[in-house]
Amino acid sequence: LCLMAVPRKVAAFHLPPLPTVGEIIKLFRLKAQKQLSQNFLLDLRLTDKIVRQAGELKNAHVCEVGPGPGGITRSILSAGVEQLLLIEKDARFIPGLQMLSEAAPGKVRIVHGDILTYRMEKAFPKHLKKNWEDEPPDIHIIGNLPFSVSTPLIIKWLENVSKKDGPFVYGRTQMTLTFQKEVAERLTANPEGKQRSRLSVMSQHLCTVENRFVIPGQAFVPKPEVDVAVVHFTPLVQPKIQQPFALVEKVVRSVFQFRRKYCFRGIETLFPESGRLKRTEQLMMTANVDPTLRPFQLSMSHFRNLCNTYRKMCDEDPSLFVYNYREELRQKK
Repeated sequence: LCLMAVPRKVAAFHLPPLPTVGEIIKLFRLKAQKQLSQNFLLDLRLTDKIVRQAGELKNAHVCEVGPGPGGITRSILSAGVEQLLLIEKDARFIPGLQMLSEAAPGKVRIVHGDILTYRMEKAFPKHLKKNWEDEPPDIHIIGNLPFSVSTPLIIKWLENVSKKDGPFVYGRTQMTLTFQKEVAERLTANPEGKQRSRLSVMSQHLCTVENRFVIPGQAFVPKPEVDVAVVHFTPLVQPKIQQPFALVEKVVRSVFQFRRKYCFRGIETLFPESGRLKRTEQLMMTANVDPTLRPFQLSMSHFRNLCNTYRKMCDEDPSLFVYNYREELRQKK
């Protein structure tokens, strides 16, 4: 008699009863520090909603940035992840996170360190690596970021996407992060939108960027002056601009330097004073960009043309790329 093997149902992971996040804050006397721009999210329905934006996390490997008192951490663990790496700079939160770690044996690794300097290329098992062209790996970065860190951190990670290093040595690792609502609007702004900025171009040329939902400020403790948005990033297989990150950043930064003026005013700052006008005209004509457009009106293909043309000019005159407009102004003064 041949008996069919009955597939065993894998039990869903449930955290044992724990003190609430609010109780942990009281227990360890945790106060959000204003100078670190910390804001805690205590409502587990909202933390669950943030974590759902990351997609299917069952058996995934997740890095949570700045878990603080551990609200989002609980929601990630409840989603049934395989491994959770917590990177927390503030030592006051470590004991509360260790309680969570003990409640989920073998699932949590806590690093007391700074995400801006932490080496993420060794954070996950090698077998999770995928080719860049494949579907994204089963790795996610999730974080309710302090406002003071969010912009420098996303710029650093965009550079990692461009170079396929850091957390992106594993492939097109997805990120689900919180930002001030206004920063989120800049990240996702389209050409002609009044929030269109350097951040819009740098993020959208490398990733699909989606503003998922807004959390009102009063949901946080202490209440920040602004609302907060959850933004999801998936790196693109092909960047929209096929040039090194530093070159794209230099061109985009220059264009937006005078955001209310015609775009040629910012583009001028790419060139030394001697021959500036002639070279600016050459760049704009070759790139086919109307000099009277405002920076926020430029499309991604405008930026692509500007970067490609500027690259050719730098190849012909290598001193161009190291030229720094602000440095020239300083020396004049």
